[in-house]
Amino acid sequence: MEQPVVSGVAHDLSGATFAVVGIASMPMDWAKVFGSLANTDLTLDALTGAGTSTHPGPGVAPPSRTITPPSQSMTPPSVLDLNAYLMHTVGRAARRRLAETLEARGLRLWHLTVMALLADLGPQMKTALATRLAMNASDLVKVVNDLVRIGQVDCVRDDADRRRVVVRLTPEGETSLRSLNAEIARTDDEILTPLDAGEREQLASLLRRVHGHLEPAPADLARERPVSST
Repeated sequence: MEQPVVSGVAHDLSGATFAVVGIASMPMDWAKVFGSLANTDLTLDALTGAGTSTHPGPGVAPPSRTITPPSQSMTPPSVLDLNAYLMHTVGRAARRRLAETLEARGLRLWHLTVMALLADLGPQMKTALATRLAMNASDLVKVVNDLVRIGQVDCVRDDADRRRVVVRLTPEGETSLRSLNAEIARTDDEILTPLDAGEREQLASLLRRVHGHLEPAPADLARERPVSST
């Protein structure tokens, strides 16, 4: 982070000259700070640098140049008019908090996504899961294997076609997903603190519309046969 820095020249009652330098971790009205010194036994002859005031206090000579005090926000004001930027920064913060919640349980975002999809659609073949999630098949297998290892899902023969193996949530996985969803809801509340209930509902509706607009529909999903639930 940049630190506002100013420098200047001062003298005391005896006429001795001093160089003065001010450094702060936040924007500072240095004219007022050094002006308080000037009211005692120190007079500022010049003051230049970031955050200096255009109206010097008693004993402070006009600065040789004026710089507009920096905003408290580190974000350039112009980019706040860019929706893509806002969605990126807010989404990044939300994703980080979501990742922290999942990591506390030894999970990642793909684990949550697979579990949620199985809860919504029932048992699925791995190929169908990979297609729906637009994942590489080998990556999907790794995610499923992780979940099998910790007892959240299992792989069983499809009752409708014994040649097929499907992935399904275990009872433990269903319980874990309910608990995880409740914890994520609390994280949502923290992120959306500035919004009231109506604004949150409106935001969610708008985000779902944009998501639906951007999400491509896999062309081969229509050809997938429904998998029987056991």
